[in-house]
Amino acid sequence: MKRLRFISTMQAAKSLSVILAWVALGLPAHAEEETKVSDPSSQAAADQPDAEDFDLQPTAEDLEYWSFQPMQRTAPESLTPSTDWIQTPVDAFILKKLDEKRIAPSPPAAAQTWLRRVYLDVIGLPPTREAVEAFEKDSSFPARQRVVDQLLNDPGYGVRWGRKWLDVVRYADTNGYERDGDKPHVWRYRDYVIDALNRDLPFDQFLTEQLAGDEIDHPTADSMIATTYLRLGTWDDEPADPAVDRFDQLDDIVKSVSATFLGLTLNCARCHNHKFEPLSQMDYAGIQAFFEPLQRPQNGRTDLDLPVGSPEEFATFNAAQFRYESALKGVQNQLQPLLDQVYQRHLNSGQSKLSPEFIAALKLEAGKRNDEQKKLIEHHQVAWQEELRQTRTPLEQQQIAAFETALAGVKQAAPAAMPRAYIWKEHDKASIPATYVYRRGNPTSPAAPAQPRVPRILEQTPLALVSSENRPTSMRRLSLAKWLTNPEHPLTARVMVNRIWQGHFGEGIVRTENDFGVMGSAPTHPELLDWLARYLIEKKWSLKELHRVILLSNTYGQAGVRRPEVGNKDLSNELLSRYPSRRLEAEQIRDSLLLANGRLNPAMGGPGVYPKIPDTVLASQSVPGNGWGKSSDADVSKRSVYIHVKRSLIVPMFELMDLPDTTAPCEQRNVSTIPTQALTLLNSEFMNDEADYLANRLLQESPNSPSEQISRAYWLTLSRAATNEEIDLGIQFLQKQAEKLRQESASSVPPKEGEAPPSAADIEQRITRQSLQAFALVMLNLNEFVYVD
Repeated sequence: MKRLRFISTMQAAKSLSVILAWVALGLPAHAEEETKVSDPSSQAAADQPDAEDFDLQPTAEDLEYWSFQPMQRTAPESLTPSTDWIQTPVDAFILKKLDEKRIAPSPPAAAQTWLRRVYLDVIGLPPTREAVEAFEKDSSFPARQRVVDQLLNDPGYGVRWGRKWLDVVRYADTNGYERDGDKPHVWRYRDYVIDALNRDLPFDQFLTEQLAGDEIDHPTADSMIATTYLRLGTWDDEPADPAVDRFDQLDDIVKSVSATFLGLTLNCARCHNHKFEPLSQMDYAGIQAFFEPLQRPQNGRTDLDLPVGSPEEFATFNAAQFRYESALKGVQNQLQPLLDQVYQRHLNSGQSKLSPEFIAALKLEAGKRNDEQKKLIEHHQVAWQEELRQTRTPLEQQQIAAFETALAGVKQAAPAAMPRAYIWKEHDKASIPATYVYRRGNPTSPAAPAQPRVPRILEQTPLALVSSENRPTSMRRLSLAKWLTNPEHPLTARVMVNRIWQGHFGEGIVRTENDFGVMGSAPTHPELLDWLARYLIEKKWSLKELHRVILLSNTYGQAGVRRPEVGNKDLSNELLSRYPSRRLEAEQIRDSLLLANGRLNPAMGGPGVYPKIPDTVLASQSVPGNGWGKSSDADVSKRSVYIHVKRSLIVPMFELMDLPDTTAPCEQRNVSTIPTQALTLLNSEFMNDEADYLANRLLQESPNSPSEQISRAYWLTLSRAATNEEIDLGIQFLQKQAEKLRQESASSVPPKEGEAPPSAADIEQRITRQSLQAFALVMLNLNEFVYVD
């Protein structure tokens, strides 16, 4: 076990003596120190920081820890004798560990099982009947390659894996805290992530744009939007202490960047040197310094967004805006004297029907009017303008109308506004605030200045500061991004491939995905982790290539059934002796529901949408219903990634199904199993509505055949054919449900006087639909629907 990293030895001895005195004599904890303070100058000298208190040099033991070591190169073919089971190099690493435990791999999953698994994994939606039937005819390796390529090129890939990235970067559409106001245009970042993944933007560029998209050589609107990542954290629009608030904003960035890209808990070194990791307060401050130039665009305490685009787009817009304003000013300069002429003539004519007090107020200079006169002018302004129009001569009216027409024409030609994004701006390079190490992390107690630098434990990857000469920004963030994407960096590629692996298997090779430090988990397959990291880099940081080598492996293609012969040899499935069965995430469940009942809207992008939330939930807010809009049925039926994420008001179904906390990077979602989940999936208004839509679809597609309705329901919900036994059971269910409803109908309250009773045909039609709705609800509650094997 690593040694604990507390304060320096001298400080520790001093603290211990204070504690012993306090225990023995009942003195206050600081009594000894207080009795020695007599000379202010000597106290000031005692307060001078010792650099060693805030920094540390890594030990040889620290440097030998696996995650700080260079990535190893292991040839897959050297691990185990070649066998037919090795389909991609991934399999060689897995098979080696299984062989050591004398465990055989599981047999391959059935074709339909593999296809449903890979569809839900890659695009978050189940396959169609046509896709399943075609694959069952040919499930060869080339056929699997075609399926994987098709899915990776499907827009749903960006939707599915974009949502995973949004978990990691603590995405939400609002600020949090009591008022939880909207972050203007923050949704553009969500769309950027989805689009970047669909374009297979190389991960090194993906990382660079999020840290420094405004500092790259050729910034674009998209690359600037990417920097929204840095501003996704919570924000208090009414902080008790602005200095602490500013430090908390930078702390959020340090925490997110270190967890997201380094897999380190650097934020734990905010107040003291890390107690367990080789990370110091100076390491923390050094990373903070890269972001110190950032300045939050605000108008008072109102959060602002900024226009984004390439330098060429800004130049084009500015030129067009100048021409527009010049033309507008030219027409206005000709119109205004004419309006002034009419105004002054009528003001001094004595012909106004308005009160003398109003006319007197108008004649005063604006700055000399009292509050009563200002209200008087505001109250009668419409009537005054109407009088002015009535007093124009025919020639004046003709000339004014011509100018107003010209003015309207100029306004119609106004240049389209630049897109806006929720990004930071940088201070002037000459006035960047200094960065400090603070005593106990208190921003009111600076102890020592700090400069941009990387943690000492990672200095074996050199940092080169990019020159900011002739550049509008400090270039600090681009320097950090270049360091992180150095191919020899020991953490960046490892951390990312581990996230991809965790997305496919439920657990990472390192099971603490945000903590690769000594307090995190050791990798179960270190050679595989390094091989995948090298593979990612060699494939030019292509995430789709990484997905391919994993998805086409026989490791991924195994059946998920537990085998008695494995027993305790692989109890937690660390060795991947089988595929791990997993519950679908909240978004997968909702999207699969919409797909099954035919309502899924494939439209992508745009501001967040607002599904219906029960009034009782809306009433629970500090301002009931505040900040929750209404969307059309079509918009609400879009993929779940487009639902507005309000930090103080998560959609109940999502919260129940373990949507992560949005205040901090989420390495892996919890998977809870609690009674309220089953109750919600069975009884909620949303689920019953979705079951009703599914029943309607079944009636439309198979109106006269219960067996066909049941068969179709199995294809739509479970992506497989129903067995004969399942069809028989389904028919029995419909019959029993219909009989129950008939009995209820017979004993129901008769219609009121004057109302015609429903016909027998109407009653039977309603019973058929309600019976099918109940059956649809059962199908949507099957384990097989919400789990992937």
